[in-house]
Order: sequence, then C-alpha cells, then structure tokens
Amino acid sequence: MKKKHSVPKDMFIYEREARANHPDLVIAGVDEAGRGPLAGPVVVAAVILPIDEHEFDLPVDDSKVLSESKRKELDRALRSDPRIRWCVALRSAAEVDRINILQATHAAMRESVLKFLENPPDLVFVDGLRVKDFPIDARFIVKGDGHSASIAAASIIAKTWRDRMMVELDKQYPEYGFAQHKGYGTARHLQALQKFGPCPEHRRSFSPVARVCSPPPEQLTLSL
Repeated sequence: MKKKHSVPKDMFIYEREARANHPDLVIAGVDEAGRGPLAGPVVVAAVILPIDEHEFDLPVDDSKVLSESKRKELDRALRSDPRIRWCVALRSAAEVDRINILQATHAAMRESVLKFLENPPDLVFVDGLRVKDFPIDARFIVKGDGHSASIAAASIIAKTWRDRMMVELDKQYPEYGFAQHKGYGTARHLQALQKFGPCPEHRRSFSPVARVCSPPPEQLTLSL
C-alpha cells in the first residue's frame, strides 16, 4: 500500500485574497501569547512578511502545533531575515490585574502595530475576535494562526519571546518552576503557590492565585 503524502497547508489564502485587487498591500499579522497563565506578562507580536509569498519559504504554522525546537528555529529565522519587519509589545502581570487580561491583551495588540510608525502596514490580520478601537484597518480571524502566514509568524515570535522571559523569571523565582510550565496552572505550579504564596509576577486577579492571597483581591470582570 502506497504511503499517502500530506498536502502542504496553504498559509497565504488570506494574504492572497486581500491583495487580489491591491498587489502591493502591506499586511501585518498580530497574535498574542500568555493570556491563560497564572504568572508573567502577556506578549503580542506584529510581523510584516515579504509581499511576494514566493520570497518566503519558512514553514510557519500555529505556534501551538510546533515543537519547542521547531518554534525556536523558526523564531531565529524570522527575526534574522532583513526582509521581515517585526515588533513586540507586552503588558505585565500587574497591568493584567489592573485592567483585566482581555483589555491588557488588546492594549498590547494596538501598541504592537503602532510601533511601525515610519512605514505602517495598510492592513492588519489579528488572531481572534474584534479588538475595539484598533488603530489600523484590520481583519479579525478566529484561529488565524493556523491559516494566515502573517499571523502564524507573529504567534511564533510572541510565544518564543514570552518563553524566554519566563526562563529568566525562573532564575529570580526558582521555587515555582516557571522555566518548565511558563506560568501555566500545572499541578507543580499550584503546589508551589500553596507552599510559597504568590510572587510579584503572579496575576492576583486570576482565581487560583487569588485563593492563596490574603485578603483576596477584587475580581475584575471582562469587558467585551
């Protein structure tokens, strides 16, 4: 029986569609990493790939489906390619507690594209639902990191950037194991929270952290 070969995923469908009548349209992809963890910042990356898709041959995909080694390899290739423009914006755990995780993520998304001040994109593809008051014409694509090369590239840079930050935070707070779980609510992390209490990098508005705080902070509601 012949082995079936999978057909490579077409990651430029959205970019090609947008450029059908505007071949020189400059498109940025935006994605975040770190909305769910109990500790650390939320990180957003914005990436502008070459307009000609044939000049770009990196096998980018949703960062969540890539191995850690593959993500790191692609991250290095993306950030070292002079044809690719990228930037990163973040919001700290304290900011997440102050305005809630959704608003912190949206603020970082807006900031990320505004960093392209000298030559801003014409259109932005944003992973997920609509972001209010977005400063540039945008399309919001649910699960876009698995369908748009621009968003996928942003997801890879955001994820690897945040992972590096969590490894550095592990050196300051080794008792929590940040280098391993990157701040997510694993059993080890929850046990460390119970034993040591939260550190300055924990999100006190997240219920697993709030339960070990004394007194617990007021829970913030998400404003959609």
